[in-house]
Amino acid sequence: MTSALVVDGLLALLVLGLALRVTFARTDYGSAVGFMGYGLLLALVWVRLAAVDVALTEAAVGTGLTGFLLLGAAARLAPGESFDAPGAPGFGSRILVGLLCGVVAAGLGAVVLSLPDPAPTLAPLVAENLPPTEVANPITGVLMAHRAVDTLLETVVLIPALIGIWSLASDSGWGGRPGSLPLLRSSGPLTLLAQVLPPFGILVGIHLVWVGADEPGGKFQGAAVLAAMWVLVLVAGLRRPPAVIGQRLRLLVVLGPLVFLGIGIAGIWLARAFLAYPEGWAKPLILTIEAALTLSLALVLGMILAGPPAVDRSDPKVGP
Repeated sequence: MTSALVVDGLLALLVLGLALRVTFARTDYGSAVGFMGYGLLLALVWVRLAAVDVALTEAAVGTGLTGFLLLGAAARLAPGESFDAPGAPGFGSRILVGLLCGVVAAGLGAVVLSLPDPAPTLAPLVAENLPPTEVANPITGVLMAHRAVDTLLETVVLIPALIGIWSLASDSGWGGRPGSLPLLRSSGPLTLLAQVLPPFGILVGIHLVWVGADEPGGKFQGAAVLAAMWVLVLVAGLRRPPAVIGQRLRLLVVLGPLVFLGIGIAGIWLARAFLAYPEGWAKPLILTIEAALTLSLALVLGMILAGPPAVDRSDPKVGP
């Protein structure tokens, strides 16, 4: 038994144990914290599977931003947990759930064990068609060329999600600044961290986008890091989120999808297909799309975390 196999076995046991911990946690806050730890372990699993791009996305989006949303939801639900929490499921229900989980696990195991050897893969086909895209990272090549329509829809769908969150605002709060983030205006370690960390985080985010064409990284990972740095500054009270009625904010939110769509439409005339790239221009156009999408995605993710607009009580025109 090799040391790598021992590490993989321990990692699998930790993932399973933490999944059970999240499932049986008695509080929403405990479930949210466990979920974040579970996501970090999954990121390590993806690294062990040589899927670094997926690991970066899991750590940044699946754990970081999603975990922050769950922590915020848990904080809002905490006051009512003690008297609104339903009773614990009975012994029969637990046995039924356990049996169903066992059936699902057995089914997945049977599917994996029944795969042919070697397992079917499209990797050779991707490698054969990667040179025309002029990018060395196969993930970027697939997402921005062979599955560009899917990627476009994945970026556009975040805008209706943000609009849906804004629609939760009250009539009096509409057009104002988001008010869901806890603003800690006192000086302390958080303020110091919000002053020191963002410059390095911004460099990391830009680096992830820049190298994403040839190495693990890309727009989603870079945008998540940039959004996290912005949210850190907002939570520390060093800056205030912009008002949702601002024209500049709305323009930046749609900038990335519009650039993506515009280049896609231009491909109809320049390369005879929607979202096709002219010969010799694939990599510059992909980098242009990724740069524009990074800015829009970072802004959208940050505004989603900031929540719906609310009445600004610090405004002298607004009463207590």
